Amino acid sequence: MKLWLVSINYSEKVAMGRVVITHSTYVEGLIPWLKALAEEKNIQTITPAVIRRVKGHCPELRLRITTPIKGGFKLVARLGSSAQEVFVVTKLDEASLLKRLNHSRPGVQKR
Repeated sequence: MKLWLVSINYSEKVAMGRVVITHSTYVEGLIPWLKALAEEKNIQTITPAVIRRVKGHCPELRLRITTPIKGGFKLVARLGSSAQEVFVVTKLDEASLLKRLNHSRPGVQKR
């Protein structure tokens, strides 16, 4: 019986984050944006959560950082009269996450 020793340097490996699909209903256009965000470095997990009706009307999809949580941030996705909570587990600070949110938005040219 042969045993093979393999050395792997995990610090050099850049893994894509994951989007947790938990519901059957999402704010329209949210999942493609979250999948693009999950490809960014230092994003571990993205979990869409509660969706609810809100006052006011948001004509286009917006994703806003609202609250720091342990290990990441809570975001709110808005479109029309719907709002959906999104939890992001990341090591990034708020400014870096905001930059990546804007960079990963569908329809934005990547440089």
